[in-house]
Amino acid sequence: MSEQTVWQFSDDRGQLSTAGRRPARVLAYVQAGATLWDHGIRPGAIFGSDHDDRTVPDAAKTGSLPLTEVGYLGAGSTLDVDTLLSGEPDLVVAVSYGGGHVYGLAAETAKRLEEHVPVVVIDVGQARTLAEIGDRFALLARSLGAEEPEAATQDLDAARHRLSTLVAGADGPRVVALSPAGQEQTHLARPRMWPELRVLAELGVDLVEPAEGPGANWSTVGWAEAAALRPAVVLADIRANATLLDELRTNADWEAIEGAARVVPWNPEPVCSARAHAAFLDLVADAVEAAGR
Repeated sequence: MSEQTVWQFSDDRGQLSTAGRRPARVLAYVQAGATLWDHGIRPGAIFGSDHDDRTVPDAAKTGSLPLTEVGYLGAGSTLDVDTLLSGEPDLVVAVSYGGGHVYGLAAETAKRLEEHVPVVVIDVGQARTLAEIGDRFALLARSLGAEEPEAATQDLDAARHRLSTLVAGADGPRVVALSPAGQEQTHLARPRMWPELRVLAELGVDLVEPAEGPGANWSTVGWAEAAALRPAVVLADIRANATLLDELRTNADWEAIEGAARVVPWNPEPVCSARAHAAFLDLVADAVEAAGR
């Protein structure tokens, strides 16, 4: 590190970002911003992807972020460089699902942005475990002068132990993760493709694996086929781009699922902190415990 370089960080593209002082005005993709908040970093503003609303952030993705205090610049390909730079950030934290591509921004916008401000990209794709993703965010947070409280790690250990104890044995409840896609169909998650779901499987949760077929991450089926799986616990995608569960009240197959299963809200773009993961595991454990009564 040279005399002029006070801060540096090598991101998941292998790209080294440097600055003459530690960055303090952070602009982040919503998932990254919520994760950094749990580590004690307050982003100045956040942005979304083309799946998000242009004016309002998706509350399912924002975790503990105080949305009255953190600005939202918009989402996806409609964002331009001038808007992204309007708060004069000295660091942008983005995510990638592999290949180093900046998720949520048009490629040309991301390229031009990097001409003005360091951009750190964290890979949150399926090639990594949730722990590995969390470690990368923790390392970035430490470089920025903050760290998640020790109590959060202790809470996560306790949540993992509780859930693994509840599902121990051969008769654990069947769990289905899905993303509602209208009145006619739903997307069933392939657990091995989602880092957070792989954690559940490793802890012993009986996650239903959809039949082989089209779709790398999801298997799209009719609601009747989903109901035939007879899950005891359902992890339901509550992001704004999924069909709202309240809109399915007239769907007989969903009503059958909901009547027989415990429904847990699920965000497939999780906040990658110990605090958030412990909270999710506790929700799953509550549902598993209730299903076993």
